[in-house]
Order: sequence, then structure tokens, then C-alpha cells
Amino acid sequence: KNKTPQSPIHTTITMTRKSKQPGGHNPLTYRELKRLKSSGYGTQSTRLSTASQLPFGHCCLNLSPIIDGDTSNAAVATPSGHIYSREAIVQYLITKNGELKKQKAEYERQRLEVENRRVEWEEKERKRRQDVFVRKDQGAMMVSNAATTALVLREEGAVGTGVAAAGRSAAASAAATSTTTKEKPQNSLKHVSYWLATSQPQQTKSKNDGSDFDYEKEIAALPPTPPERPPSPFSDTPLKLKQLIPLHLVHEGAEDGGANSSNSRGSKATSRTGRILCAVSHKTITTQPTIAIRTSGQIMLKSVYDELAKPTMTCPVTGKKFKEKDVLELIKGKSGYAASGTVVATKYNPTLT
Repeated sequence: KNKTPQSPIHTTITMTRKSKQPGGHNPLTYRELKRLKSSGYGTQSTRLSTASQLPFGHCCLNLSPIIDGDTSNAAVATPSGHIYSREAIVQYLITKNGELKKQKAEYERQRLEVENRRVEWEEKERKRRQDVFVRKDQGAMMVSNAATTALVLREEGAVGTGVAAAGRSAAASAAATSTTTKEKPQNSLKHVSYWLATSQPQQTKSKNDGSDFDYEKEIAALPPTPPERPPSPFSDTPLKLKQLIPLHLVHEGAEDGGANSSNSRGSKATSRTGRILCAVSHKTITTQPTIAIRTSGQIMLKSVYDELAKPTMTCPVTGKKFKEKDVLELIKGKSGYAASGTVVATKYNPTLT
């Protein structure tokens, strides 16, 4: 039977995008990479445990628990919400203020040098312009006098002989020829023997034409102006001593005052090193969001604040009224869980790729 020819079916095959497999570009095997990781090859990463995180109520500078009841080492907070001991943060401010004074003095000295150079340059520029003007003015007078003298000399020197003039011109041309002959080999040697010391480029000082001093560039080359106030250790915002907010910490084991304890020394040590409690609910504060009231210095959990203090805008402990601007959210403590913040430390090292 005769079969009718069928038209060929043209199908277009599209190539999928070739993706980069993880580790496909690495020429090392798994065992080689594992062995090199221990010697510092490649990116090193490790997970931080709870012991590596700063517990709530510890000073952010000296990383030690704040002693309760010591007025010189009481707990204070900055407007950024970080907690410090008063002794540590005051010492920090004193040290930074001394450094800022030295930086300001050095900046003023460098700025004064630039201003002095500017005054000297302006004085030299004024003298240069004055000299140019005087030379230009005197040059016009000399040209007029020279023209009159040339007319007189031309009339008197018409009887001179041409032999002396010819001799002088011949001597001048011979001297020029000899000079050109000597300079030509030297110039060609400079082009060919570029490694010689005489062929190296030399730095020459340009004349004082007014372009050797740029006031804007000199000012831009100065270091940045030192700030008026020392920055906060963590937020880098200007910090004053009067901006520190005193806090009242309630330590675990000290909420009853230690009156029922037979060992007063042990209760005192526990009150100094125990965990911080909420001033209202007496719950242990670990990684929960925490609120501090500026006017009373009381610390409480944010859930307790939203339920008891925020509706009436009254401190549940002291009974003092406060405003919305008096509420400060403190930096919460962190744990080894991912939800508490950055818990993975990474160090980048060079690799083969």
C-alpha cells in the first residue's frame, strides 16, 4: 500500500540553565577539606553557646555582674538600652574625654599650619602680582627709551666695518655647531640607555605661578573633626554623664531581703551574683524583652508592663506617673538559640577558589 509521506516534526530542545552545585567548584575532596579545616583553611564558623553570651544584668564593658547596693558601682543604662556599672562607664567617659582633648589639640595645630601657609601664599601671590605689574610698567618705558637710543646708534654706527661683524657671526655659529654636536650623542644615549642614572626622570619644583597651593585640598586632607562628646560604647551616639539612667536591680534570692536566712554572708553573696528578677512579677529575666522606667528606675518584663503599667501609665512598684518617653527598652540577654540573636561566629580565610 502506498503510504502518504508525513511531514517531519521539528521539536526545539531548550537547554536548562546549568546551576552551580555546592562544592562543585572545589578541587579538594571531602577528606582533604576536612583535614585542612582543622589547620585554618577556608571559612571557619562555630556556634556560640550560652556561656559565650552576656547574661542580662551584667556590665557590657567589664562583663561582670553588677553588685547590688554599691552606690559607686550601681547599675545605669544609656539611652540605647545597654546596661553598665557606673564605675565602668564613668571611667570610660573620662578616658574618652582625655583622648578627644588630645585629638582636638592636634586637629587645631594642623588647621593652624594650613591657615599659616595660606597667609604666606597670599602674601607671596600679592608680591608676585605687584612685581609683574611693575615689570610690565617699566618695560613699556624701557622700550620707548631703547627705540630712541637705537636711532642715534644707527646714525653713528654707519661707518663701522663689516669685517668684525662677520668674524663675530662666524664664531657664534661655530660655537652653536659644537654645542649641538655634543648634545646630540647625549640625547640619543638617554633614549637608548634608559637604565642609567642620568636618564631617570627628575622631580623639579615648579615656579610659584599660583597653582602650588590649593586651600580646599589642604583642608580636605586634614583628619575629620573630632566629635564634641565621646560616643557610646555600642551605639556610637554622643553620650553625656547626665544621660545615664540609674536602675534598680532585684537579684534572685534578695527579694525577701535575706531576713529569713540564717547565713547572712551567703545570702549577700547570692544577692550579688544571682540572676535579675522582674520588679513586679519576680520572674527571672533571661532572654525576654525588658522595659525600664526612667523616672523610677524599675525594671520589668515587657509583658508585665503592657498588662499592668501601660494602661494607667503608673509604675506598679513606686506608684509614680510616667510618660511614654520615659519608657526605655533594654537590650535583652542572649542564649545559644538562633532566636536570641547572632549565635554563629564566622572567620573568613583565603581559599584556593
